Amino acid sequence: MTSKILVVDDEIDLEVLIKQKFRKQIREKEYVFVFAINGKDALEKLLKEPDMDIVLSDINMPEMDGLTLLSRISELNPLLKSVMVSAYGDMENIRTAMNRGAFDFITKPINFEDLTITMEKTLKHTRQIKETLKAIKENNILKMYVDENVLNFMGSQDYESTIMDNENIDATVMFIDVCGFTAISETTPADLVVKMLNTYFDLMVKEIIAQEGHVDKFIGDCVMAVFRGDYHLDRAIDTGLAIRNQLNQLMPVGEASDFKPKVSIGIKSGEMISGNIGSKSLKRLDYTVIGDIVNTAARLQDAAEENQIIICESCHEQVKESFRCKKIGSISMKNKATPITVYEVLE
Repeated sequence: MTSKILVVDDEIDLEVLIKQKFRKQIREKEYVFVFAINGKDALEKLLKEPDMDIVLSDINMPEMDGLTLLSRISELNPLLKSVMVSAYGDMENIRTAMNRGAFDFITKPINFEDLTITMEKTLKHTRQIKETLKAIKENNILKMYVDENVLNFMGSQDYESTIMDNENIDATVMFIDVCGFTAISETTPADLVVKMLNTYFDLMVKEIIAQEGHVDKFIGDCVMAVFRGDYHLDRAIDTGLAIRNQLNQLMPVGEASDFKPKVSIGIKSGEMISGNIGSKSLKRLDYTVIGDIVNTAARLQDAAEENQIIICESCHEQVKESFRCKKIGSISMKNKATPITVYEVLE
């Protein structure tokens, strides 16, 4: 890894001396040195080359001294670390330099062994800061694509050794499909299709999160959500009702579209398997839930019409005192030997 170092000193001989003392590191591209003759020149070089890793600066220089430069560097790039290299090593200058953001202080004449150690210490600190900021940035990006449950799982101490483990959980799964969207997408510009779908999904996700559910995945124009914990079935139904009502009131998205979104929702509660599903060798995994409960919820959504929220009889027994439902009757489902009785949740 190449480190870029800005040396600020009005003594021209120092440039020659540094190039001699660090010739091996320069030759092996471990260090790249850039030289400036005063603070003003240094600021101009920092503007042109903002990727400097550290600054080595004298104090006493014409036009702009090193202490003033320290203040300006803090304004320009608060993360850039500076080491003062000066013959003026009295306590007042050292304290002033430290108060203005200097990382360390070396006195002249320069002990190059000490300088090397100080440079490496400063560079190590700078790398740690950059790695931390990179990790924060990557984590923020990751949160946009990965559910919080996955991130919590990844944060566990032994997740690598248990990555393919799974557990049986009691939960509710819900499938929410935007009715008729496939047809509208065939005649609508692609950018508008994406804008419309993102608007609908954003509304759905807010309601799912409000009821402490989590989005398992987006499947085309369908959302799969999972609810765990106390009253998970009730919270899932409340979510479905809120989504249906909000979408019914939503104005058309885009000037060229008069499409009014409606949803069909299937909900099923029971025991399912939760864990990472996929290929460990290929390092392609999906943290999800699987099982007959999940399959049935998907089939219920398929059977639901516009604005319908469909549940099965066993779920109805659990929530019949909390929600007003209407019996639809028995329906046949793919890969199910016997028809099942279903109910529509009204309110």
